[in-house]
Amino acid sequence: MPSVATRSAQRNPTRVHDSGAGSPAPVHASGFALVAALLGFTVITIDVSAVNIALPAIRASLHGGITGLQWIVDAYTLMFAALMLSAGALADRAGARRAYAWGVALFTLASLACALAPGIGTLVAARVVQGGAAAVVMPASLALIRQAYDDARHRARAIALWTVGGSVAMAVGPVLGGILTEAAGWRAVFFLNLPVGALILALLTRVPRSPRRPAPLDLAGQVTAVLALAGLAFAVIEGGHAGWTAPSVLTALAVAVAGVLAFLAAEKRHRAPMVPLPLLRRRDVSVSLAIGFAVNVAFYGAIFLLGLYYQQLRGMSGTEAGLMFVPLAAIITSTNLVSPPMAERFGRRPVIVTGQAVLAGGMFCLLPLAAHTPVWLILLLLVPTGMGGAFAVPALTALLVDSVPAARAGTASGLLNAFRQTGGALAVALFGSLIAGGAGDGFSLGGMRTSLIVAGGLLCVTAALAAWALPGKVKG
Repeated sequence: MPSVATRSAQRNPTRVHDSGAGSPAPVHASGFALVAALLGFTVITIDVSAVNIALPAIRASLHGGITGLQWIVDAYTLMFAALMLSAGALADRAGARRAYAWGVALFTLASLACALAPGIGTLVAARVVQGGAAAVVMPASLALIRQAYDDARHRARAIALWTVGGSVAMAVGPVLGGILTEAAGWRAVFFLNLPVGALILALLTRVPRSPRRPAPLDLAGQVTAVLALAGLAFAVIEGGHAGWTAPSVLTALAVAVAGVLAFLAAEKRHRAPMVPLPLLRRRDVSVSLAIGFAVNVAFYGAIFLLGLYYQQLRGMSGTEAGLMFVPLAAIITSTNLVSPPMAERFGRRPVIVTGQAVLAGGMFCLLPLAAHTPVWLILLLLVPTGMGGAFAVPALTALLVDSVPAARAGTASGLLNAFRQTGGALAVALFGSLIAGGAGDGFSLGGMRTSLIVAGGLLCVTAALAAWALPGKVKG
C-alpha cells in the first residue's frame, strides 16, 4: 500500500524535499527526474515482494532455517523503518539529487552483495545495507519530484504517477520474483537491481543539481532507535525458537528497553529531535500510529505467511505463488482509488474504522485454509484482506497529516511510515516463529492460524481505539 507518503507530499511539499527554492527545472529535465524517482521507488518496492516469493529457494540453496528467512526480510524492513526517521534531514543537507544518487548507488551495490552472498549471514548483512539505502531513496525520490515540478498541478500529477508506480510494483513483484527464481535462481532477483540502478544514475546526470539547506541530524536518536528495534526483533525471533527465558532473548529484551529509554532521553535533550515527544502525547497522533502499526502487522504478516503457505505446504512453484498475489494487488490498487472520495463523503474516522474491521475480518476469513483448499476459494477469501488496509490507509495518512501543524507534516508522515514498517517487521519475526513448529524447520498450519488470530485481534483493538479517539467530523 504505497500511498502512505503521497498525501504528505501533496499537502506539505516543502517538508519532504530538500529545496523549495531555485529555478524550475526545464521540461526535459523534469521528465528525467520523474522517471528516475519512479524507477527508484519501484525497485525498492519490488525488492520486498519479490524476495518474499524467493524465500523457499533461498532456504534450499543456503541451507538456512526459518530464523534465517525471518532475518532476510526483517534486516531490510527494520533498517528501512529506523532510518526513515532521519532520511529526510539527510536529503536536506546533501541535496535531493545527491542524496538520491547515494541511496541508489548504495542500494545497487548492496543488491550485488545479496546476489553473490555465499551464506545466510552474508545475505542478511547485505539486506541491512539495502534497507538503509532504501530509507534514503524513499524521501529523496519525492524531494526530486518536488524540485523538478514547480507548478502544483504538474507536481500533483507526477506524485500520482509515483504512487501508481508503487502499486504496479506491488503487483509485479511477486510474479517477477517467482519467474526469475524459477528461470535463473533466486540470485537473479537481486541481479535485476543492477541495470535498474545504473539506469537511474545515468538519468540523474540529466537532472539539475539540488540546492542544500541546513538540517540538524539527530545521531543519538537515530542510533538508539536502531538499537531498540534490532533488540526487539532479535528477542521476538529468537524467543520463538530458543524460548522466552533463554539468556540471549532476555539480553536482547534488555537492550531493546535500554534503547527505548536512551531514545526518549536523546529526543528530550536534542534541540531539533527527529521525533518531537510532544507530538506523541497527542491522542490522535498516537492512536493513528498504533493503527498504522496494526494494519501492517496484519497485511505484511499475511503476505509472509501466504508466500510460505503456497510453496511449502501446497507445493506451488515460485511463479504460481507469485500469480496468487496478482488479484490481491489489483484489489488494493482499486480500493486505494475509492478510499479518498468515501472519506470526503462520510468522514475519515468511519472509513478508518471500517477498513480495520474489514481487514480484521480478512484475517479471520483465512483461518479455514488447509493444504487442499481450492484455489478459487483462497482468492475469494483474500478479498477483504486486500480491501481493508487499502481502504483505511489513505484516510489515516490524510487525517494524521492534517491533525498536526504544517511544519510537522513531514515528521508525522515519516513517523507513520516508520511505525508501519516496524509493524511488518515484528509480524514477520513473531509469525515466523509461530509457523516453524516444534522442529523449527516446518510449516505449521496451527501456527499460521494463531498468527492470523493475533493480527485480527490487534486490529479489533485499534479499530475500537479509532472509534473512541479519532475526531469524528473531519472529512477528506
